[in-house]
Amino acid sequence: MRRIIVAFLIVASALAWHGVSPAIAAEPEPRLILAPTGVLRAGLYPGTPTSILPDTGSGEPRGVGHDLGKELARRLGVPYEPVVFAKNAEVLAALKSGEVDVAFTNATAARARDMDFGPPFLEIELGYLVPRGSTLTTPAEMDCPGRRIGVTAGSSSDATLSRDFKHAEIVRAATFDVAIEMLSAGAISAYATNKAALFEMSEKLRGSKVLDGRWGIERHAIAIPKGREQAMDFVRQFTNEVKSEGVVRAAIVRAGLRGAAESAAE
Repeated sequence: MRRIIVAFLIVASALAWHGVSPAIAAEPEPRLILAPTGVLRAGLYPGTPTSILPDTGSGEPRGVGHDLGKELARRLGVPYEPVVFAKNAEVLAALKSGEVDVAFTNATAARARDMDFGPPFLEIELGYLVPRGSTLTTPAEMDCPGRRIGVTAGSSSDATLSRDFKHAEIVRAATFDVAIEMLSAGAISAYATNKAALFEMSEKLRGSKVLDGRWGIERHAIAIPKGREQAMDFVRQFTNEVKSEGVVRAAIVRAGLRGAAESAAE
């Protein structure tokens, strides 16, 4: 026992000589945890300003997720690599497997079993998009016999409405573009997701309308793979800083995001 104590004191003295405590010396740098390949790979999906959209003017992509990923990489001091998937479910699968290092998505209890979340940076109303000529006016009218309500397959809207609806039929679309085709063809009565995506979709479907009112709220947060918990303090600090410094607000404006509000700083 005496030898163990002496050995520990020798190591501690050596660390102290270099100005480092034993506890701090054991802590790896956040960039080594969050970007183990030396590049921050951010999982994104198109069609919504919460993630990534093309900028038709400069050619530079825009989107809250894209911009926050770029800023996170800058503060970590590593290159930024946006990895774009067809839909959010694919982003989440890639994060779970470690194919990407970070995602910017709705933080739910179910998802928290597979990934770790920082504090929310964005709150978005959940609503419905209806096609031209629809007589539907409120979210309360949706769960009725004969209604066909579209959702993105594997989304949190899919999980919630599949659980809660008792009468309407849930129809799953692979992507937002497929959902627009369904609405245009009359294959679904309405489409459910967050209003940021719905407003983007409405611009592609003439005469369609995002209904007033909401059926829920999404709280978006930074997600990282399980096993990288040592970086969570950095993720929390980063999230609070980009909110207080106006980085999130600037990303919202640049993306043209509607139906959302910046989460309060913690």
